[in-house]
Amino acid sequence: MKSWYLAAAALCLVLAACSHSTSQSTTSASASGGKRIGVSIQNREAQFYQDMEAGMRSEAAKYGYSLDVVDANRDNALQQSQVEDFISQRVDAIVLTPYDSQAIGSAIAEANRAGIPVFTADIASTSRLGTVVAHVASDNVQGGFQAGKLMCAAVGGSGGVAIIDEPEVTSVQDRVRGFREALAQICPHVTVVADVDAGGQRDRAESDTSDLLQSNRSLKGIFGINDDSALGALAAAKAAGLVGKIAIVGYDATPEARTAIAAGQMYGDAVQYPEQIGRKTIDAIHEYFGGKHPPKVVHVNVGTFTRANAGATH
Repeated sequence: MKSWYLAAAALCLVLAACSHSTSQSTTSASASGGKRIGVSIQNREAQFYQDMEAGMRSEAAKYGYSLDVVDANRDNALQQSQVEDFISQRVDAIVLTPYDSQAIGSAIAEANRAGIPVFTADIASTSRLGTVVAHVASDNVQGGFQAGKLMCAAVGGSGGVAIIDEPEVTSVQDRVRGFREALAQICPHVTVVADVDAGGQRDRAESDTSDLLQSNRSLKGIFGINDDSALGALAAAKAAGLVGKIAIVGYDATPEARTAIAAGQMYGDAVQYPEQIGRKTIDAIHEYFGGKHPPKVVHVNVGTFTRANAGATH
């Protein structure tokens, strides 16, 4: 009888040890990965956001996180609905590139109430509603300054230039501020004679630039706040026979813009690094999951791309 009790006790110890080991293994796996992150991108068709998504996916794979990426298609109501879907799915974190920086606040607040941390990438929330753990983006003031330096070099010491703008977007506001600061500091006799809202869209930029070229025949340069804006301006310049006569500076250095720059049709671009933004966003989430407090704002520096260095990138 005694030996039966001893055997049973030994078996219990073995089972307890196995159970403890299994529990530790599950906890370790949960800590190192298995997290689900919902990502709503305002325009997934844009090359910039495709590159940013690639950076997110690469870094998420490193940590064992899964991404659920959806396209808001430049629609605030759709993006808000996507956040609600993420909340109902009980994702572990949400990443947003807001289409409307003000209106997105109510969706962020809803995620906060559900206990889901929210991060923004590229475009910040400007709403008083809701709390964002960290915002990861290019240093767009510095990037706009880079674009302004390019414009100063392109047009010389004086003349009028135009901005093809998208003023409701926070990152664009920063770009334009940096651009204007560069003109004021480096070439103060170059003035902004027009600032038009083309919504960051190529067809609208082409139409607006056509109007500008009609009304400002002495225009020396155009700054497009993204490459769709710059390439739309280029299309208008081609139609007017003014390629090479008006300096066009863009922002992003997409492959199509690089080709135009290499051909001498555009002067240059400020270069963002969207893959870095994507990776650093996932890194900030990983810090948060690990119980740390990532910086509220993580900046990625912006470079420049001109015809002079086009050959080095191919």
